[in-house]
Amino acid sequence: MKGFINFIREQGVVGLAVGFMLGGAVSKLVSALITDIINPIVGAALGTTEGLKNAALNIGSAKILYGDLVSVLIDFLVISLVVYLGVKYLGLDKVDKKKE
Repeated sequence: MKGFINFIREQGVVGLAVGFMLGGAVSKLVSALITDIINPIVGAALGTTEGLKNAALNIGSAKILYGDLVSVLIDFLVISLVVYLGVKYLGLDKVDKKKE
């Protein structure tokens, strides 16, 4: 049993599990923040009254929908920042035992 516990600690399985659980919770929180607060502000700045996800550029008969891409990009950047700050300032990089 002790060998199994050492294997889990050395391979970072505990850190991975904690990161997975926290990542899911943080992702929901950040998605709500992006959808309900940031996207309407960015949409208003870009001049779309229908919301950012429906923002489009009309070129002739073609309609290029760029709003959803911008929304997902903002979501990715905010989640990346939260994960980076969490790892750096909470010291989560030191949770796992290093191999000897």
